[in-house]
Amino acid sequence: MSGTGMPGRRPYAKGSPAPQPDRAPAKRPPATGKVTFVGAGPGAADLLTFRAARAIAEADVVIWAASLVHADVLQHARADAEIVDSAAVPLEEVVAVYARAAHAGLRVARVHSGDPALWGGTQEQVERCAALGLQVEIVPGVSSFSAAAAAAGRELTVPEVAQSVILTRLGGGKTPMPGGEEIREFARHGTTMAVFLSAARSGRLAEELLAGGYAAETPVVVAYRVTWPDELVVRCTVGTLAAAVKEHRLWKHTLFLVGPALGATGTRSHLYHPGHFHGFRRAEPEARRALREGGA
Repeated sequence: MSGTGMPGRRPYAKGSPAPQPDRAPAKRPPATGKVTFVGAGPGAADLLTFRAARAIAEADVVIWAASLVHADVLQHARADAEIVDSAAVPLEEVVAVYARAAHAGLRVARVHSGDPALWGGTQEQVERCAALGLQVEIVPGVSSFSAAAAAAGRELTVPEVAQSVILTRLGGGKTPMPGGEEIREFARHGTTMAVFLSAARSGRLAEELLAGGYAAETPVVVAYRVTWPDELVVRCTVGTLAAAVKEHRLWKHTLFLVGPALGATGTRSHLYHPGHFHGFRRAEPEARRALREGGA
């Protein structure tokens, strides 16, 4: 035996850590797949957020609904990305793509119209992704109700007229409405209402709005495919709503904004009143006194 240590071992200096036996390199765990639910907005591709565009550009698979999302959003997809049209397949086939992503570590962009938080079937997909061990991210998008308000040039919350917005749809569609969520019950509040997925039954919608307490002359904005090239924005009233929809032959891709705020003028927010103060601005004493006394 020599002073170089045991046969087959490399010599090491006294006090140095003992050499470790040769080991095979550790295997890295497989890449975790990820699904990003992307809000594509109401139609126009330039209304995508930067984050939404990046998620689509980084995706190995882009799942989109050709019946609801404008094809221009696919301009952000890689040339080699797999494109799946969810309008042509049931949920089970979409989940099969998610399962493949989990197995192969793929990135999937699931592109929804508007905002994924509203009528997108998002929650059921998120739950299935979680069961598959996929990472999940949700990217918000511009909803069609805010796009419709912009197209009409109106604010939906007007001081002393309406300070709430109700987002709902007419009952009796493909998905049952929970009890207590009827249009006529919401209409009793008299505030601004955005009604989705109801154009095919506009006559019944008008009846429900009137039964709930909206006056026949209450302003209505009818927005068809807002921000698309064939966008149509029609102004009418609750009393003429059904006739306007029939005249323009609208039965899908149509949103209704209803409420007195859509016609209100001459109001003023206290936020920018010289008598209002906050952490960045002092109030003018005379204006503050007038504001407290109920003056403009």
